[in-house]
Amino acid sequence: MTAAEPRGREPGTTPAADAGGAPPGTYRRELTYAVLLCVAGAGLALWASTRTWAVELTARPTPLPPVRDARTGAGLLPWLPALALVGLAGGGAVLATRGRARRLLGGLLCVLGAAVAAGGGYGLVAAFDGEVARQWPALCLLGGVLATAGGLLTALRGRRWPAMGARYERRPAGDAAPAARGEGDRVTGRHTTEAWDALDRGEDPTVS
Repeated sequence: MTAAEPRGREPGTTPAADAGGAPPGTYRRELTYAVLLCVAGAGLALWASTRTWAVELTARPTPLPPVRDARTGAGLLPWLPALALVGLAGGGAVLATRGRARRLLGGLLCVLGAAVAAGGGYGLVAAFDGEVARQWPALCLLGGVLATAGGLLTALRGRRWPAMGARYERRPAGDAAPAARGEGDRVTGRHTTEAWDALDRGEDPTVS
């Protein structure tokens, strides 16, 4: 890796090759979209999994009314909110990773999103007893699809995206100015000290 290449760049690549002719802001927009898709999708699925998907009615002897047993998505599929939580955390982790690690994370998020979507799809087609609310499984399915899209985008394009806090190793040309000013200050200070020493000896420091 040369001094002119940014940290995290793989050997053999150049800024022109990485850019691929795209405007500088394109990759930041892609990163923003991917994070929003993952976080919004996982958050939507997590919320939908806490809603009541079905109400089971258990009959009792007359005149007692039937017992209503509300079942949430988390109650029917205990693994569903856990996967949504992992996806939510992974969406934020996209910002802190780079290179191959980010692509691997994108693949993991894609798999998690697909699993969440499958849970929502199961809720749509399952034959639950009693009253069934299909809108919550549908939202869970939608959240899983959004998270899958965000993970897929990260896996395919994430290597080119900037990392949070990334900096270039080589200092810009303007950074040399403070060093030059510091050297000039030291020279001026040395001349001032020599002038005071000359005055103490009774000499005129302005006469060379």
